[in-house]
Amino acid sequence: MDNRRLIPALVFFFALFMLWEGWMKHTAPKPPANQPTAAATATGAAQADAPTTSLAGAPAAPTVDAMTSGAPSIHVETDLVIAEISAEGGTLVHLELKQHKKAGDSEENLVLLDRSKPHIYVAQTGLIGDGMPNHKTRFLLPQGDQALAAGQDTLSIRMQAEQAPAGLSVTKVLTFHRGSYEIETTFEVANASGEAISPFAYFQFTRDGEPAESVKAMGVSTFTGPAVYTETEKYQKLQFKDIADGSAKFNRKSTDGWIAMVQHYFVSAWLPAPGAEREFIARKVGDNLFSTGVILPVGNVDNGQTGSLSVPMYSGPQEQHKLKSIAPGLDLVVDYGWLTVIASPVFWLLEWFHGLTGNWGWAIILVTLCIKALFFPLSAASYKSMAKMRTLGPRLQRMKEQYGDDKAKLQQEMMEMYRREKINPLGGCLPILVQIPVFIALYWVLLGSVEMRHAPWLGWIQDLSTKDPYYVLPIIMGVSMLVQTKLNPTPPDPMQAKIMMAMPIVFTFMFLFFPSGLVLYWVVNNLLSIAQQWQITRMIEGGKKA
Repeated sequence: MDNRRLIPALVFFFALFMLWEGWMKHTAPKPPANQPTAAATATGAAQADAPTTSLAGAPAAPTVDAMTSGAPSIHVETDLVIAEISAEGGTLVHLELKQHKKAGDSEENLVLLDRSKPHIYVAQTGLIGDGMPNHKTRFLLPQGDQALAAGQDTLSIRMQAEQAPAGLSVTKVLTFHRGSYEIETTFEVANASGEAISPFAYFQFTRDGEPAESVKAMGVSTFTGPAVYTETEKYQKLQFKDIADGSAKFNRKSTDGWIAMVQHYFVSAWLPAPGAEREFIARKVGDNLFSTGVILPVGNVDNGQTGSLSVPMYSGPQEQHKLKSIAPGLDLVVDYGWLTVIASPVFWLLEWFHGLTGNWGWAIILVTLCIKALFFPLSAASYKSMAKMRTLGPRLQRMKEQYGDDKAKLQQEMMEMYRREKINPLGGCLPILVQIPVFIALYWVLLGSVEMRHAPWLGWIQDLSTKDPYYVLPIIMGVSMLVQTKLNPTPPDPMQAKIMMAMPIVFTFMFLFFPSGLVLYWVVNNLLSIAQQWQITRMIEGGKKA
């Protein structure tokens, strides 16, 4: 029976090993980009055609030449972003997030959208139909770079298409908003052709298939790729490989919903208003290059009238409380793996405590206290069992000497003694078993929540989502595990005893590479457990009622 005491600990050890393996993959340096592939990707980006399908069988866009090199561009700066707009298609080809850095100690802004080799990720829009301006048509840009002035809430960039069918004038307007990562794209179609028209517009992201930041643990990776949401089918992820071979299945037509390009910590999404019929698209357009977006009708535009269509685009961090208010289901892009059911309430509690303390480190400590309080009765019962087993140590040793190599008889007598003393020999392992899902869920919260990215605690801990730079917390954790091992009853089997004594050393080594926020949780939990276990053991061994 004593052999069973190791099973939960070994399960937990295996879980930690899987987490450690995933974390090492996450923190490992990326291999150098393959230059021929990168060049092919860039060429694919230049030659990606406009969508060839649309609602109600609208005419397809013609094949046009590749992007002209050296197209002029302008920069647009707001309080949150720095954007670059190319005259080629009026395309958003670069987007920096001013409040998010490339690394914790870097002064460089994080770049989300970009057209530089080897990473291709741009927001393209256009109209569908013969001669209609698309994302390869030249647009006339405003003179000089633009900036959101003090006291100004919006900044609109108006661009006139240089080419359009006879009698039509097409203007594209990109509108930036203060304090927001939403950029609104509006098409204005003035019709003087002599007859009514019904154009369609497309809004798409074109991106390479490589993750910018990714994590893999417990057999699950953080998702990189397109995602579609509708009220009927809810949230659907699309894998790049399924798009490439044509097997991707999703709700292509709807009167509501949005489509996004998701990566670790960040998301870009087209968010058309509900009500209008729309068609979602996802296709491979080049070597490791994919386009995903939505097609919408501009509506009927009579001769002498001007029709318009506006679609907002969110391109920024996956801040959950903000995503919920932007569009239904948009918060689902936050990837917590297979323990979302636990991770979501853990994050909610963390966010609530962060609102009180203003610091994610203290929020983790307070959440640890709450979890410990929640499982206090279970822990108390387990520590009582361990304390009683500790008092039975001399008797167990005598049994071992008495029955020698007769293990069957030894196990029988031990079980009888446990029954008389009302001890559950597996009770001491219950706290470990209970903590496994919470531990892994917190791991995903730390690695999946952009709010934790570069979040400091105090002193030397300046990023709770990365390892402790001086390994102070892992060492404290290892010492606390060693103390707990000493408080536990010594297994009668010498091999078991050696394994239990080695586990704090092994765990300490693994925790060296874990996010410091996760180690902080475990340190606080261990210290609370030691205090509780020491008190109960003292009372049991002193003959007091615990």
